Amino acid sequence: MARAKAALPAADAIAALADRQGQLAIRATPNARTDAIALPPQGAPPVLAIRVTAPPEDGRANAAILALLAKALGRPRSSLTLVRGLSGRDKLVRIEPD
Repeated sequence: MARAKAALPAADAIAALADRQGQLAIRATPNARTDAIALPPQGAPPVLAIRVTAPPEDGRANAAILALLAKALGRPRSSLTLVRGLSGRDKLVRIEPD
């Protein structure tokens, strides 16, 4: 059976969650059934929920998170940097300006 496509919100909705320094808070879930990005509910803290199928071993989940986020933003993977949360579920990603 074919793997389902990732559920991706609009790039501008994701970018709107970044702070003035271009940093985006993320709550990661590795070993998920499908890759997906979910925007926070109205009134909740601006933390993006990202689920990836990759396991949290040898940095594979982090690489998958950054690749999925880059795809959703329509930007190259090299424009994203993991600032904090290398081994935790709560991460901070910097989006380099154009």
